[in-house]
Amino acid sequence: MARTLVDGRVPATRDAFFAAAPADLTALPELSVELGDLRLANPVMPASGCFGPELSPLLPVAELGAVVTKTVFAARRSGNPGPRLTERDGVMLNSVGIPSPGVPRFRAAILPRYRACGVPVVVSVGGLTVEDYWQAVDELGEDGIAALELNVSCPNLEQGGIAIGAHPGQVERVVRGVRERTTLPVLVKLTPSAGSIGDVARAAEQVGATAVTVCNTFPGMAIDLDRVRPALGSVTGGVSGPGIKPLALRLVWQTARAVTIPVVGCGGIATAADALEFLAAGARAVQVGTATFGRPFAMAEIVRELAARCTGAGVSGVDGLLGTVGALGAV
Repeated sequence: MARTLVDGRVPATRDAFFAAAPADLTALPELSVELGDLRLANPVMPASGCFGPELSPLLPVAELGAVVTKTVFAARRSGNPGPRLTERDGVMLNSVGIPSPGVPRFRAAILPRYRACGVPVVVSVGGLTVEDYWQAVDELGEDGIAALELNVSCPNLEQGGIAIGAHPGQVERVVRGVRERTTLPVLVKLTPSAGSIGDVARAAEQVGATAVTVCNTFPGMAIDLDRVRPALGSVTGGVSGPGIKPLALRLVWQTARAVTIPVVGCGGIATAADALEFLAAGARAVQVGTATFGRPFAMAEIVRELAARCTGAGVSGVDGLLGTVGALGAV
């Protein structure tokens, strides 16, 4: 059962967590990372769709490397019919459908709340056509935004609903057009449904992507046996959670070998050990998604444990824990 506020105070578990915050954050080991021109104080951030500013009271958000917004489309969207979420052993399935307020309302009412978190804001951008991405970026501008993340896992209405990110040529068109419209760092969040994720990542790199995020949810479905019908309102959905970590880890390793730009790892990360696996496979930063639903402060726990591991090992940063980050790329 979800915890509730009592007399305006947060539950004891959160009280204890906030009380454990280091008195002097400058005394922590150096965890900063650079994704092109985007510099983060540490490599940990939320996955798009899994963090909103309303969660800020639940964790010391200022300790994160960045916040990533929920995906915003140029036009307003209502999302998919319910049920939108279901759980199975080790995974969660969602068919939220990426509801969006549209860019004008996002800029006026939502972006300022993300900015108030006090860390770099990465805005996730979606589209149902290639031109949708360009329009959203035109309308977003650059004020208060540290970087863009292009969610190319969206179904392309021009291609029969197949994810834009499944085609290197489509990704190239999206990124090239965005690059012509902004000077911000551009991350491209790739779909695991691509025939060759390395080819898609290279296409993004060749036209100016700053980094790639690997990866979005895997396609899947679940059946409600009591009613003998799909458990999700739109039948299929995206699979996330600990069960997909080995799959996502392999894709990160493949992508890191295919491109020279940084890779951001995403998929089943819930602990510092998980994060270190992705960094060892070649990622330079990580995103935490499903874990935050059950443990909203999971990201801050990961940051603190990474720092503690560095201190315990007598090294100045995560690279010292792993040797050469990405060394597995030579295997």
